[in-house]
Amino acid sequence: MIFLYIYLLLVLLLSLIFKKKGILLNYSGDVHQFFSNRKNIPLTGGLFILIPIVFFLNDLLINFFIFSIYLVGFFSDRKILASPKKRFLIQCLLILLFVAIFDVKINSSRIELFDVILNNKFFAIFFSTFCLLILINGSNFIDGLNGILISSIIIILFMLTRLNLIDNSIISDQSINLIMLILLLLLLLNIFNVLMLGDSGAYLLGFFIGFLIISSHRSNPDISPYFFISLIWYPCFENLFSILRKLNREFSPLKPDSKHLHQLVLFFLTKKFDLKLILSNNLSSGIICFFNFLIIYISTLNPSNTFFQIKLISTSIIFYNVSYMLLFKFYKSNLMSKK
Repeated sequence: MIFLYIYLLLVLLLSLIFKKKGILLNYSGDVHQFFSNRKNIPLTGGLFILIPIVFFLNDLLINFFIFSIYLVGFFSDRKILASPKKRFLIQCLLILLFVAIFDVKINSSRIELFDVILNNKFFAIFFSTFCLLILINGSNFIDGLNGILISSIIIILFMLTRLNLIDNSIISDQSINLIMLILLLLLLLNIFNVLMLGDSGAYLLGFFIGFLIISSHRSNPDISPYFFISLIWYPCFENLFSILRKLNREFSPLKPDSKHLHQLVLFFLTKKFDLKLILSNNLSSGIICFFNFLIIYISTLNPSNTFFQIKLISTSIIFYNVSYMLLFKFYKSNLMSKK
């Protein structure tokens, strides 16, 4: 435990030094960044969570893929890998290899016809790859405001350990608890604009939690697969919704914009209550995290009941769409009033 305290202290000190010295800064002036933050903040959160994850997993080949996913995000943060298409293609290749090598497949959907298709090896690999890609990029999408992604990961990890669903052949419950403590520190530093996760941290956490959830699904066949979907419904649906929304506007799904749900919540609070950007940023995150926590908590009340989980996911999606529609209407009306 003494090593944990030393590491937490190092993270705190290094974060303050990086911010003071201006190391690994993030602000590029892009529209989607300007929407929620106008300060140069170090993108070091991914690095600080990469080290304990690699240490606790202690599997050379798994760590290779984790480090590779982190590097894709790191090069994106540094504008070395600026092309969204190239990033996505590299992600596809890495995830496809990972799924094939480690047989990271979904056992059952509890839909008889779809399960027959899942029994096909090639389709099973494709489907698991697709799911992980949706989660990884969805995690990056929801990381537009302080604390949303980190809070979501903490909640998911807490619920998995609380229900004893972690596959201990992959990582121990004790290691997960230590990772949660590190994430709590990163959450505080993120809220106070000392650091951000960046693409590197978002890709890393999305990949890590996706791998854990599929492993937990495979080792707990009595638990409904839709319970695990309930845990990650928000980043996944945010990604799918964003893709459809952008295609409808004839806009590339790979390019960032400023019309995600969390950005519209931020816009509403800023305009409606005339709040400072940092306050409305953290308040928006708090509201979204609270509702996401409620959904995930409710899902844990009956994790084995597929019908219960499907109703919960459906209700969550309906609530998301109604909220988005109302917030987007407010957004458009304010833009029109300026003209």
